[in-house]
Parts: sequence; structure tokens; C-alpha cells
Amino acid sequence: MTQQSEVSARQGVALVIGGSGGIGQAICRRLAEAGNDVALTYRNGADRAQVAAAAVQALDRRASAHALDLCDVEQVQRVVDEIELAYGGIHTVVYASGPKLTHDGFKPIASVLPDEWRRIVEADVIGYFNLLHACLPALRRTQGSVVALTTAGTRRYPSGDILSAGPKAAVELLTRGVAREEGRYGIRANCVGVGWIDAGQGREMKEIDGQASFMERFIKATPLRRLGTAEEVAAAVQYLASDDARYVTGNLICVDGGGCV
Repeated sequence: MTQQSEVSARQGVALVIGGSGGIGQAICRRLAEAGNDVALTYRNGADRAQVAAAAVQALDRRASAHALDLCDVEQVQRVVDEIELAYGGIHTVVYASGPKLTHDGFKPIASVLPDEWRRIVEADVIGYFNLLHACLPALRRTQGSVVALTTAGTRRYPSGDILSAGPKAAVELLTRGVAREEGRYGIRANCVGVGWIDAGQGREMKEIDGQASFMERFIKATPLRRLGTAEEVAAAVQYLASDDARYVTGNLICVDGGGCV
């Protein structure tokens, strides 16, 4: 990262939604290493959120953790306003959140119940829209950027992945819409399509009895023959959030070992 990028990144705060998760914590650390203060949010897991904030503070950057339910419109606006006031601006919004799927959440479309689909869409798509609605005025003031984590499954759909890939496809379209409509205000918006990562939900899946063979098949089908790391995802996020990507908007970077090829 260039010196110019580091200086501009310090004018405000990076807001990481879902910063208490395995990938979210790595993103918080990477942003702090690049010279950013970090405000992170969590839905559950206050202890993990405090650990993530402490890791940022250990790098001599300011940090704070905030409980947040993205489906609560008033709470989203209140938390965003409080963070903007406390840090003097929000220059980056990272969406590293979404509903957690268990191993039985991978099923064909015909087996997905309407209530199940509605719950996932409300948590991911509507929650992300609520976040954008609250953050765009702040990002206009800083000419900031949005980086949304989605899934590489939107590029090469794996059968049974509709509960993940479907909502994330909508997240990608919302992000591209921001890139198109808000570019006139200096706002950039990009996505990182995440493959199987040895952190968070990916690690939990790997450790579930009966899932080892599935993971082995996936690794063999991936050109780079391994799982990714949270740090590799964080590196892509940091690039897109930095001034090094100041002419990059409306794009998707897949961090998936070539799985979508």
C-alpha cells in the first residue's frame, strides 16, 4: 500500500459489519495494519467482538465494537450515526455478514421451504439494503467505498447452494447499483466472492462428522488444491478499500482458488 493510501485511509473510520467472525476479524486486523481505525459490529458473540477490537488497538489504532441487528432499521441508522460522529466520518463500509448456514442448509431449490427462503433473504438482502440506506450519506461526505463479501457460487453455481448464492447474488447487484449511481459522488463499491475458507463457517463445516469427504472432493476440484485463508480474503478487501483501487468500482474479485473457473 502506498503512503498516500495510508494517509487518506486515516480520515475517518472503516466500518466492518460482522467483524467478530473468523473472516471479519482478519479484515479488521488487515485494515488496522494499513493505518485505519476500525468500528466493527456483531449480532451475537460480544466476546469475539471485543477480541477483534483489542487486536486493532494492539496495532495502535482506535477500535470499537457495536451490537447490531441489520433488520432493525432504526438501530442501523442510530449505530451508523453514532460511529460517524465518534470518528469524524466513515470512509469504508465492509459487509462481512450474512446468515449462518448449517451443513443441512445445502439443499436443492425444491427442498427449500418458503419460510426458510424468506428468513435468509431478510437477514442478508434486506439487511444489506438497510445498511446501504444508512451509510450512503456518510460515504458521500467522505467519497468513501463499499466492499461486500459474497460467494464465488454466484459465478459457478454449485447444486444445493441456493440459500447462500441466491441472496448473495442480490447483494452483488445492490453493490453494482451503488457503483453506478453513487460514482458521481466519488463512492466506489465492489465485491469479494469468497470460496471455501479455512475459517468461520468453512472451518466448522470441515470439522463436522461426515463432511470430510465433501471437503476433500471440493479441494480436489479446485485448481489450487487447498482451502483459502481468512487473511487472503482480508487482503482482497484491503486492496479494494485502499486508494490503490481508486479506479476500481462495480467489480468482483473471487478469492476461491480458481473454483469458479
